[in-house]
Amino acid sequence: MNIFRLLGDLSHLLAIIVLLLKIWKTRSCAGISGKSQILFAIVYTTRYLDLLTTYVSAYNTFMKVVFIGASYATIYLMYLKFKATYDHNHDTFRIEFLIIPAVALSLLINHDFSVLEILWTFSIYLESVAILPQLFLVSKTGEAESITSHYLFALGSYRALYLLNWIYRYYVEVHYDLIAIVAGVVQTVLYCDFFYLYITKEGTQLELTGRRRREGEFVRGQLPVESHDLLGDIRQLHLVVRVAQKREHGTLQGGPALDDMRGDLLSTVPGLEREQGQSINKIHFARGEGTEE
Repeated sequence: MNIFRLLGDLSHLLAIIVLLLKIWKTRSCAGISGKSQILFAIVYTTRYLDLLTTYVSAYNTFMKVVFIGASYATIYLMYLKFKATYDHNHDTFRIEFLIIPAVALSLLINHDFSVLEILWTFSIYLESVAILPQLFLVSKTGEAESITSHYLFALGSYRALYLLNWIYRYYVEVHYDLIAIVAGVVQTVLYCDFFYLYITKEGTQLELTGRRRREGEFVRGQLPVESHDLLGDIRQLHLVVRVAQKREHGTLQGGPALDDMRGDLLSTVPGLEREQGQSINKIHFARGEGTEE
């Protein structure tokens, strides 16, 4: 084993540890693509079936078991334990468009037409594009959390280091695997834009697409007046207060806190009173009396 392969394996292991720690410590899988994790689980399962037939070394066996176990552990955390935090609305990539071509290619282009060899070749092709759902998710949300960025960088570094491993083996061992090299190049290219932004971006949150948030973009203390959903919520809040007052026969207690809440609300949405006219101006929280003018 050469230094590039060892560093590649360690970078891969680091990526998995970062991902699992992120999910476990935050109790959330927000920003992580479950589709990519499913693809990685398929990759490791089909690639490492030789665990049942061939023993290479303790190191080799250990790493294979870790990768398989970690991939299924991640799926369990995302789809079962922390299912409520999974962003399924943005994780919409059609993974069948990746799996089917990988199956076809593995049947057409392989080193040997045997079950294990075809499954290994399929895993190589599929791994080269397995990160696409994750990158697609990040492009839809417009940014990635710091910890998610570290995970992606470590994962991309693993593939880049494996490219150096293949170059080293070609010159030193006179050995090369064209299928693995081409697939590795494709996978590394997919990370290039992310690598550039990761290295050059200053701050803790990486905005991958350079886009502004489509909706609800704001700076501290300012929200867009044109947010009709927000104004509708305010009207509903007003109605709730009125109903509560009627139910309590005017005994709803007001005070400075309620006055401050109303002031904060109106100062947070500039022009809200102007937009809503008399209806918003009529909202008053009377101190101690619970009355409404």
